[in-house]
Formats: sequence, C-alpha cells, structure tokens
Amino acid sequence: MDDKKLKKMLCEFNITIDDLKQTAACVRYDIEQGLKNKPTSLKMLKSYIGLPSGAETGEYLALDFGGTNLRVVLVRLDGNGKYSIIKKIVKPLKVPGVYDFIGAQAKAEDLFDFIAGIIAEVIDGDKKKKYFLGHTFSFPSSQTNIYNARLITWTKEFATSGVEGHVVNDLLKEALIRQGFGNVEPIAVINDTVAVLLAAAYKSSDTYISSIYATGHNTCYFETYQGSDGKPMIINLEIGGFNKLVVNEYDNRLNADSELPDQQRMEKMVSGRYIGELFTYCMQDLFAAVGKIHFSSIDLSAILNDEETELPVIRKLIIERIGVEITRQEAENIKKLAAVIVSRSAHIVAASFCGVLWHIFPENIPAHNIVIDGSVFEKMPLVTDNMYRTLNEILGDESANVRLVLENGGSVLGAAVAAAMNK
Repeated sequence: MDDKKLKKMLCEFNITIDDLKQTAACVRYDIEQGLKNKPTSLKMLKSYIGLPSGAETGEYLALDFGGTNLRVVLVRLDGNGKYSIIKKIVKPLKVPGVYDFIGAQAKAEDLFDFIAGIIAEVIDGDKKKKYFLGHTFSFPSSQTNIYNARLITWTKEFATSGVEGHVVNDLLKEALIRQGFGNVEPIAVINDTVAVLLAAAYKSSDTYISSIYATGHNTCYFETYQGSDGKPMIINLEIGGFNKLVVNEYDNRLNADSELPDQQRMEKMVSGRYIGELFTYCMQDLFAAVGKIHFSSIDLSAILNDEETELPVIRKLIIERIGVEITRQEAENIKKLAAVIVSRSAHIVAASFCGVLWHIFPENIPAHNIVIDGSVFEKMPLVTDNMYRTLNEILGDESANVRLVLENGGSVLGAAVAAAMNK
C-alpha cells in the first residue's frame, strides 16, 4: 500500500464546513433561479400535485413501476394518516428462459398487457366495481398534468419498444380495455421521490421535503410559489444533476469514464451506485492493481461494520479482490478511506437539504421532518450521524427542529394517495 497516496486521498475526500455551507447556498440559489425560469443545474420538474390533507379515504389501486420487479397493490386509506394493504402482488418483468418484457425485442403492448393481467389478479377479476389507480413511474418523463406522463427515454437497462414518446397511462388504459377491465381508471402518475413525500405527508403534516438516498439520489419539496401566480405543488428537483460542488481527481476520473460525462455530478459523489466506484479507483491507486477490480457500496458497508480487533472481514476482502495480504494497520487505513468517502456523501446530501430548507423557510425553520427512502440512508454505517452533524454545523440551533425520518414503501402508499387526491 502506498502510504503517501493514502494520506493524499484522505485529504481529497475530506470536505470542509465552508464548502458545505457553500453547497447549501448554491442549492438554494439554483432552486430560486429555476423558479424564475433562469438557467440552473436543477430540472425543477412540476409534479402537478400538492400535499394531502391526511383525511383521504377509500380503496385505490397502486402501481409501482420503477425497476424489474413490478408491484400492484390494493390499498385502503382510512383517513387520519392510517391505511391498510388489502392485496399485493409482486412479479418480475423478466424471468430468464421464460419471458422478458424489458428487452429490445419486447413490445409495449406485451408489457402493458402483462401489467393489466397483474392488476386483474389483485382485484380478483372484478369487472364491475370502479377502481381508481395511482401510478409511481420512475423513469424520465415529460409531464403536463397529473395524468399525462410521456416517457422521454428508458433507463435501468429497459429497452421495450413502442413506449418512449408515449403517455404511459394511455398505454396502460388501452391494455386494461383490451382485457375487459375498463372499470380500472389510471388517474395519476408520479415519480418515486414525489411518492415518498405524499406517503409521509399523509401520515404527518410537518413534512415538505423527501429524498431517495439509495442506488441513485434525488430530492423533491413542496413549493408554495409565494408572491407569484404559480399553483402550489411538489417540485421534483432531480438534484442528482446539481453541479456546483468541490470535486477531486477521483470524481473527475469517474465522471470521465461514466456513460454520461458531466451529467449527474452530485449523484456520482453521493449515491450507492457510485461511492463504491470511487473507492475502487482509490484501491487501484493504493495497490497499483493490475487488471479489473471492483468494490460496491455493499463492500463499503462490510468494511465499516468490521469491528473485530484484527479486521478479518477487510483483510479477506482485499485478498479476494486484489490478491494481496495486508496487515492489520493497512486494514485500518482502508477502513479510514471507506469512512471518509461515505461521510462525504452524507455531508453533501445533508448540505443540499439545508439549501432546500433555507428556500422554504427563509426566516425560521419550524419543527420539520425530512423523509428519506433508500438503502444508503437506512443501512450504511456513519451516514445518519454525519448527516445530523452537517445539519448542526450549517443550521446551528435550528437544526434541533429537523428530523431525518426513514420512509419505507412510500412508492405504493404515495401512488394510492395521489389517486385519492386526484379523484
């Protein structure tokens, strides 16, 4: 291990409080530029939906379409933030050797007929009762109202033909009608970050910001448009594209090697998909590793969770990945490197929250929940503590009013709430 390089790496990933305050200020600036339709690194996508009252009631279908596992759920909203799951079906969109609805050879009609079939299962083939459906659709879409989400481009290795450029709810409605389920009416489309906010706000009124902090990263918030003619609604920042950040040589290397250079700069510094990549670049340099090696965010979690005196987990991992036996001290240094990469991620995400808070509450920050869904927030060591530390360093005494709250399963409940609100 090259100790000089290690020392330099630790310094490069160490982020100062001044840098974090600047990040927070720039997030606020970019939000306010975006609201004036001026150039900004944030997409500022309108969701066309506000916040629930918490009193919404009734039975609604929720479709969660954001990855290879599709979920359809019948949800009963009981008001006062209470709800129950009546029936739930989860099915993969691809089973090797059996079917594949996401490959390039798949057609839109086949995909949406499959989805309609799952919906039919959830409602036990009922073709008479009226069902309203909310749809969490987590792919880049252009939207002009709460119903009309048109897929811009597939991501996540999806390639089904005949969907890009089309309104996904129209495709779903056509499939339902083909199968005789015209009684099921899709009425709302939202993305997963918006769904998390709706789910949390249904249960607690002190909630205006939500975030996905997992393989990818995004944040949305409720915009009141004070002093303007805009209609209050949730704004999807697509904050993974925020680019006013202090980067180092490893950030630049990852960016240059990525599929889309100069895009998603913040996401490439904080999300689960990329922090393992950054660690990989560092390990290649530290050990002058020849050949292809790879470390994931799961590996980072395992490294940080190794609390035994001789650090056997770390030492075994390095033998497996690089073929080098290391000392206990070298394992300790590797753990320090993993810690500083993960901690920087947490610091930057928390600083971005401060920028959103400053925009929403320019005078005083009241008691407020920021809801977060995702495996990095939920499971990665050091993340939560470092996020609270950053909130305290930037917001001072007001940080005591801010709680970071885990919200699991928001995609389904949020879709049902969206349907209830739009009905």
